[in-house]
Amino acid sequence: MTGKLLEAFESHPEYSKTEKVRIDMLRRFGYYSTESNGHLSEYVPWYRKRLDQITDWVDLGSWINGETGGYLRVCTEGRNWFKEDFPNWMKEPAYRYDEKERGQEHGSYIIEALETGRTYRGHFNTINNGIISNLPTDAVIEAPGYVDRNGINMPVVGDLPLGCAAVCQVSISVQRLAVEAAVNGDDLLLRQAFMMDPLVGAVCTPPEIWQMVDDMLIAQGQWLPQYKDSINQAKKRQQNEKRLPTKDFKGAARLKTKSIEEMKKSRDEASKNAREADKAIERPAGK
Repeated sequence: MTGKLLEAFESHPEYSKTEKVRIDMLRRFGYYSTESNGHLSEYVPWYRKRLDQITDWVDLGSWINGETGGYLRVCTEGRNWFKEDFPNWMKEPAYRYDEKERGQEHGSYIIEALETGRTYRGHFNTINNGIISNLPTDAVIEAPGYVDRNGINMPVVGDLPLGCAAVCQVSISVQRLAVEAAVNGDDLLLRQAFMMDPLVGAVCTPPEIWQMVDDMLIAQGQWLPQYKDSINQAKKRQQNEKRLPTKDFKGAARLKTKSIEEMKKSRDEASKNAREADKAIERPAGK
């Protein structure tokens, strides 16, 4: 059905508005991405590079369609509401562990398959080891497989189309640089990881990237002991060197985090958000 997907998406009354990045990637590369519209836009440099065009590609009906910091917003709202409304939750009946009320998380189905032998099929994160033959063997990939009493079984996918593999390879390179930098406290590899990140490279020059890394090292220094020397040097540069100008804004497609008082106006909606592990099961129509 791949050849019919583009026309179907372009003519769909809702998806044509909420899935613009995925539709455009399908148009340019010929294959459909299973990532959400917003998440896919984080992995490529073409859709979030210009402030005045971001809202042409993302939809604000649901955070998963590309809202700036959207998942952080809904998780913050959920956490704040849980703390506020916890006494009411404790008055409710206890959860029943019943097959009819089973959740959708992979974990319980994987365990069931391992213990009972009942086959469970899904997409799993695993070390590549040749499953996708034109990506590095040590990369972590997500691919179709199945679980039974013998374990998690991953059939060979083979080569991805060359363009699709190239998109994946960019992220693998960024991850490899970032991991090596973190493990070894390597300041240069860290900066190179930032330079290779598609979104950073789409909007920042090398001097701007260097200043941004300095600022982030300083801000997060308490969690980065392996970068102690780099942080000290970054502080000296921050104090003594001329600063490059930065923009003071909160994001081109950012929605305001609701206060407790605002959430009280729709208690059912706030409670539902706080309870759900998958916060985008229901997606409101495009905005």
